[in-house]
Amino acid sequence: MQEKKKLAIEVDNVQKIYKLYDKPSDRMKEAFGFGKKTKHKLHYALKGVDMKIYQGETVGIIGTNGSGKSTILKIITGVLNPTSGRVLVNGRISALLELGAGFNMEYNGIENVYLNGTMMGFSEKEIEAKLPEILSFADIGDYVYQPVKTYSSGMYSKLAFSITAVLETDIMLIDEVLSVGDAKFKKKSYKKMQELIMDENRTVVIVSHSTETLEKLCTSLLWLHEGEIKMQGDTKTVLDAYNEFMA
Repeated sequence: MQEKKKLAIEVDNVQKIYKLYDKPSDRMKEAFGFGKKTKHKLHYALKGVDMKIYQGETVGIIGTNGSGKSTILKIITGVLNPTSGRVLVNGRISALLELGAGFNMEYNGIENVYLNGTMMGFSEKEIEAKLPEILSFADIGDYVYQPVKTYSSGMYSKLAFSITAVLETDIMLIDEVLSVGDAKFKKKSYKKMQELIMDENRTVVIVSHSTETLEKLCTSLLWLHEGEIKMQGDTKTVLDAYNEFMA
């Protein structure tokens, strides 16, 4: 009898609604009840999204800017709370979202390795054992002893990716990080991602505008459009439909 796949991530009817105001003063007027007229408009970033991702899957999320891709990742990680709906995550999770997220600007590189590792659920001893490998992979030299506020965007991405890739978690969420950095590091990080994906127990979710990256790394795709799932299925089928839509 075939073993049933373990559910890694479940997103159940998730909505994210923002109130948009024309002027900052309108927010204040509404908050203090000045006038009867509503001062805001509602923006639905996500409209009742449902998805299930199982252990060992590598799932890509594709869509145009503003479709809700980054929002859903932030909700899965707990950076954002949904307006309604629920998210269940089974396993230790790491996320590479916007540049420098999770970094303390005043800390140096090594201190931020320990900070991020702790936030990911690793002990100081576990982080210490992996530190040489993290620093070697990041390859930013003596800058590891400097405050990260002095780093270039490339240094940020190198260190952030190295922490996540070397401190291997059950679930990895990656938002466009493979498109940042110099050509040499892109090649190295891409190769590392392929190695991580080979682990049948690791679940990976990748947001990218690069159809080539998604085609090579992902077993299935989810296409978000204006906050809703337009299509989901095997990578080639979804990419063909998406490319036709974008043509």
